[in-house]
Amino acid sequence: MSHSHTSHDPQAAQQLAEAVADAMWSRDQATRTLGMRLVGVGPGRATLAMTVRPDMTNGHAMCHGGLIFTLADSAFAYACNSYNLNTVASACHIDFLAPAKVGDELEAEAVERSASGRTGVYDITVRNRHGKTVALFRGKSYRISGEVIAGLAGAAETTTSRQS
Repeated sequence: MSHSHTSHDPQAAQQLAEAVADAMWSRDQATRTLGMRLVGVGPGRATLAMTVRPDMTNGHAMCHGGLIFTLADSAFAYACNSYNLNTVASACHIDFLAPAKVGDELEAEAVERSASGRTGVYDITVRNRHGKTVALFRGKSYRISGEVIAGLAGAAETTTSRQS
């Protein structure tokens, strides 16, 4: 798993991922409105959680698949933007493996599998509180222009070049 943007300083990379997550979280109306929580973030990874509410169920009294997809997609977004380079989804696929019910605590863990140039591949596993896998999601990312937090990349490059 190589990444062309990874800092040589793990602590700096972690701090960058956390700062980017804070900036994204402040603007992420959809994720916050659904009651999701950011559990953890790091370079190329993120974990979000959501408790299934009664208003999230479908006609079978199970969590609506679109909301499970949204939880996984949000974890994907935080993972692939963790390098402070604006990145969007170019494709996603989900396999639903088990139902989630009202009251279930779902956790989506996103892990970078590959990243080079402008593209990346991320696997997201959605589990319930008992560790049972509810869904497997694969997201493909595409880096667009700009930064999540404007101006940080230049500052980071200057700091890195001074340390070399």
